[in-house]
Amino acid sequence: MGVRTTLALAAGKTARAASRLRGGGSALPGLVTERIDPAVLRHTLGSLPRGVVVVSGTNGKTTTTKMLVALLRAHGLRVFTNPTGSNFTRGVISSMLGEVGLRGALAADVAVVELDEAHALHFSAQVRPTHSLLLNVARDQLDRFAEIDHTAQLLTTLAEQTTDGVVLNVDDSFISRIRGRVGDGVRVSWFGVDPSIADRLPELQEQDVRAEDTSEVVLDREERSAAALLLPADDGRAFTVRLPGDPGADVGPVTLRQRGLAAMINATAATAMARHVLGDDFRAGVAGAALARVAPPFGRGEVIDVGGVPLELVLVKNPAGFTVALGTYGSEPVATMVAINDNYADGRDVSWLYDVSFESLRERGVALTSGVRGWDMALRLRYDGVEVGDVETDLDAALDRFLSDHEGEPRRIFCTYTAMMHLRRRLADRFGLARFGEDPDA
Repeated sequence: MGVRTTLALAAGKTARAASRLRGGGSALPGLVTERIDPAVLRHTLGSLPRGVVVVSGTNGKTTTTKMLVALLRAHGLRVFTNPTGSNFTRGVISSMLGEVGLRGALAADVAVVELDEAHALHFSAQVRPTHSLLLNVARDQLDRFAEIDHTAQLLTTLAEQTTDGVVLNVDDSFISRIRGRVGDGVRVSWFGVDPSIADRLPELQEQDVRAEDTSEVVLDREERSAAALLLPADDGRAFTVRLPGDPGADVGPVTLRQRGLAAMINATAATAMARHVLGDDFRAGVAGAALARVAPPFGRGEVIDVGGVPLELVLVKNPAGFTVALGTYGSEPVATMVAINDNYADGRDVSWLYDVSFESLRERGVALTSGVRGWDMALRLRYDGVEVGDVETDLDAALDRFLSDHEGEPRRIFCTYTAMMHLRRRLADRFGLARFGEDPDA
């Protein structure tokens, strides 16, 4: 450990303390640290005894990471993670600053980090992951990631740089074809959904139908039978994760605190990776109990008690994610607000809104649209015959109006990332919630 790393960590800790006093964001201290020592991740995470697990993909990273951390901790491991959903390398460093000593010692057995598809490669240039969990590929932030093939290539490169094991989505053709690109001796495991519910998948992820690629993604029967598979119960809330081998080793039935098929798939992915990391130490009963306790991450189906009635924050950031959210929540008769920003972290190009059907919102309508693109959202809703009560682009004013005009009613806000972060901070101040950057499940 060099003097430069010690200075970087000291400067980062100082910036972190100042940022927390001002109620600022979670990434700035990491940026300060990384500027002073670009290799700080290698010097701190590179020697953890159980290695480093990277979770990446277009949708579900934050939820899956939180579930995986809960599973590993329930099995007795000390886990370092970036719990805030700030999934650039500077976000990982910022999370680490509260736990690492000035000499770089981190009291953890394993790191589980959520990383943006592009920043995962910046991370792996410093610390090669021992394990990677690759979730899915969908159109997202076209101004940053360009076409979907580019995102798939980023995740393929991450898998190529992984040293011990990779867990892949058996149902996503962009992900499953990565199997042929992992290094020699790297073990591949799978997760997916039971064939009985395969018809529900198209709304969740992109489908690659190019004929010239089909030969690359066909899995043999042995591989598919070795996947951890999701099987929802008839009530739509509980589910079981079927694990290969002894039927008595299945996880479940489990009922999550977060609703929807997407959350169940995330839980299945996390279970597959936990089993991959733990091996014979994995216990199905421990896993099921741990999953049932996980609270939704900030703004991702999180339910906030406002005067005894629920206010639900639902993050939406691309066509697949918004479609899933509307399928889970859209037909429920609650007061609805939609907040759309086009800041860098959201993606500047919001044309993706025209790839989402909003018909499920017609019956009740949308009370308010807000954010930088509040007028664009209102126009998009009108094209689908959804009545919009009003437009208020200022998020603070919109939140005040939404809470007061619909007092005593269940409410829901669909919001892009930076809109969600802004609203969540205001709600935390008003209702005494845990602040962003704090991990209530740690």
